[in-house]
Amino acid sequence: MLSLLTPFSLLAAVSGCGLLSDDAGAEGGGRSFTVAAAGDILMHPDLVDQARKDGKGSDKAVDGLDFDPMMAGIKPVISKADLAICHFEPVMGTAKGPFEGFPDFQVPPQTARTIKDIGYDTCSTASNHTLDHGYEGVKRTLDALDAAGVKHTGSARTEKEANTPLIVDVKGVKVAQISFAYGFNEPHKLPKDKPWMANQQDLGRIKAAEKRARAAGADVVILSLHWGREHHPEPSSSQLSFAREIARNTGINLVIGHHAHVVEPMEKVDGTWVAYGLGNQIARHDVPTGLTEEGVIAWFTFTERGKGHWDVQPRYEPTLLTIPPDAENVRDGGTATYADGDIRDYRLLDVTAALRDDHDLTDAQRARLRLAFERTEGTLLNRGAAADGLKPLTRLPE
Repeated sequence: MLSLLTPFSLLAAVSGCGLLSDDAGAEGGGRSFTVAAAGDILMHPDLVDQARKDGKGSDKAVDGLDFDPMMAGIKPVISKADLAICHFEPVMGTAKGPFEGFPDFQVPPQTARTIKDIGYDTCSTASNHTLDHGYEGVKRTLDALDAAGVKHTGSARTEKEANTPLIVDVKGVKVAQISFAYGFNEPHKLPKDKPWMANQQDLGRIKAAEKRARAAGADVVILSLHWGREHHPEPSSSQLSFAREIARNTGINLVIGHHAHVVEPMEKVDGTWVAYGLGNQIARHDVPTGLTEEGVIAWFTFTERGKGHWDVQPRYEPTLLTIPPDAENVRDGGTATYADGDIRDYRLLDVTAALRDDHDLTDAQRARLRLAFERTEGTLLNRGAAADGLKPLTRLPE
């Protein structure tokens, strides 16, 4: 992580998180580093309203918006990773708006500053929404990430940028990230004069991107894929088959999946770890299902075991976005009423940290957090990943 934490504060953060011991850096290993990756960041209008509410009186607000309080709950985990990867799905607008939700997203660029503040180093930007506002939308998005100091891959402003691999030096290891999407929402298409503007999924294109990264010196290549079926917790047959093509026909070291808006399993495929879908990092769909508010931070420890061979040990940290009752009910003609202990704000929580540290939780809130953990865990493990070493990053408190 490109972090300003002091040695003391970093030690305090690690000590306070209760992370399980990790055997990936055991004696006999070579270079080692950690990666944190999480699901879709998709700032729907209700979340922009929350940032406006949190921006009142905040000295960190920009044009009245502050996204930091909403996402601060995951910062202790994300900021500890040596490399933290986000998936930024929508298109940035201008700081004062107008902002739009589905189908053609246009979200506040202030989001980028919060992404950086949480501790993210890079974002994948290839998604079905990448072309929602054409070239200008791509440019605004990447300009905003640049201004915040967040690297990116998957879309581009120039052909040269598209063909230049994103490689980050992580503790002396050159790590490349590449990003592809299955396609783009109608009626949006890649311009004939700018076919390089966003990466569309294809095994040949993925192999070529990996080859460019290796030629540029990459020791490790991580692939972010926007694929699969929305709202399905199980991977599709095309995901399963494509994962096997990648594992057998490329040297990619890790596959991180997005798009489903719900958590999907993780699986070791012919020696390569595939996270089929990390769910939503933060999103507020018109009809929340419970699953769409649950997500996971995937944590990977890479350890070199001989030249060119990397052992990858996976872990998981479930997350939950809390939703106020008024946001759930008013659309259906109800009125906003609060009882003692009701959620008043959208807040993204690290599930185990909230269960461990928030002593004011009601029984209902505690039960909801446990459900999020257990349901996410069950989904992640349902293709046999436990036998290959997938474990929780943090123990579920008793």
